[in-house]
Amino acid sequence: MRKVFRPVLSRSPRAWTLLPAAGALLLAACSAPGPLSEPAGLGPTEAKAVVVQLLPERVRDRPGWAADVHAALSALELPSTPQNLCAVLAVTEQESGYQADPVVPGLAAIARREIDRRAEQIGIPQIAVRAALALSSRDGRSYAERLEAVRTERELSELYEEFVDQVPLVRTLLADRNPVRTGGPMQVGVAFAQAQAQQRRYPYEVKDSIRAEVFTRRGGLYFGTAHLLDYAAPYEQMIYRFADFNAGRWASRNAAFQQALATASGLPLALDGDLLPPAASKRVGETERAAYTLAGRLGMDEAKIRRELARGDEPGFERSELYRRVFEYAEKLDRRALPRAVLPQIALESPKFTRKLTTEWFARRVDERYARCLARAQALADA
Repeated sequence: MRKVFRPVLSRSPRAWTLLPAAGALLLAACSAPGPLSEPAGLGPTEAKAVVVQLLPERVRDRPGWAADVHAALSALELPSTPQNLCAVLAVTEQESGYQADPVVPGLAAIARREIDRRAEQIGIPQIAVRAALALSSRDGRSYAERLEAVRTERELSELYEEFVDQVPLVRTLLADRNPVRTGGPMQVGVAFAQAQAQQRRYPYEVKDSIRAEVFTRRGGLYFGTAHLLDYAAPYEQMIYRFADFNAGRWASRNAAFQQALATASGLPLALDGDLLPPAASKRVGETERAAYTLAGRLGMDEAKIRRELARGDEPGFERSELYRRVFEYAEKLDRRALPRAVLPQIALESPKFTRKLTTEWFARRVDERYARCLARAQALADA
């Protein structure tokens, strides 16, 4: 017969009175936090000192820039490693030359053309646009006069917001159509910043709006750092994050999938990282069509293929069945391993650009700055 062992409890009254206290101590021990793990990366003082030395001497208030760079990483719970610090600095140098609110040459003319274009899109006559711009603004000048004087995106954004707020016709037709979509030292998207602030508490006081915070040094660095580094991506090289910063998160991963899909299907595909058309579109995109031609060979129906392609805007698509089967089939056909990250081939379009630029050009330029920054950081460590 199997013996059952039971604990023998003391029948002493003193022992019984000690049990609740012992239980309380045990619960307290279980709920107490354990020892803090050793933080990764440089400590705050060292990180800020390194950034001060990495910044060009021409930069004003280098300690202030260093404090805001480290604060952005810290608030996002990212370590201040030389790699992370240099990635943020490289993008900032490329996008603004370390200016919180950089001057855009010819911005007034660019802005006027954009306002006219948007007005035409929604059917506002030019005579009505001119009449609205002739109205007096809050500082006594007409909106047209102030528009002619704008030099930075912050100035233009603030003028547009006032214009919309003060002129009923404009408020009715142009609300939520601010032409300034990026700004600040890292030229981060305003829409991204607003979404980020909904998902994670912004660490500073919002004095006006999240849009306004983008045009500050601290806000622009915080949201730019979040866009660049605060997401899981299967990249071994930082250059692909630089490409994603320009083209959208996971664009480099998705472009590699499109390249593999083109190999597997035999159909040419644009390596733009967009696996499905915008949600409002009813059409079937070329990536989707190419995947459907492989449905039988992949053992997947079209409904499942579309569901998995929809994961292209999320982390973990690289672990999906579609991704795995496409790469397996393409590599068998091509008899070689295919890359899991590819620089997206996207021509950049903006009224601010005076020459043809691409995402690849942007990523490589930033990566060159990043490599130089890391070399300087290593030299400082060796000194």
